[in-house]
Amino acid sequence: SVGLGALQLAHPGLQHHPRCLLCDQEPETIRHLLLECPFARKAWHEVLAWLRIPAPIPNCEPSLMDWWKHAKENTPLILHKALKSVALLVPWMVWKPRNSCVLDNA
Repeated sequence: SVGLGALQLAHPGLQHHPRCLLCDQEPETIRHLLLECPFARKAWHEVLAWLRIPAPIPNCEPSLMDWWKHAKENTPLILHKALKSVALLVPWMVWKPRNSCVLDNA
């Protein structure tokens, strides 16, 4: 069984490109797009630094959920709500420009 992070974004009826449109360095998988792409890594770094959340950016974790669980363990309880928001915000910040590339040829 293949983990979700390793799946290509190809799906019948969805526009798809074989390489990441944000960096053109790797195949476009969910894991690459949300955790490994240099564009995503910069977004993670900037948001976590701006909110002063002492969690590391995703690195070796197999999935976003694995990162979140690891980050939560190393984040003070008072910042857990902010960390939950980051776990939703950053993927959206990455997905939106990716969709602009795919749908609007941006």
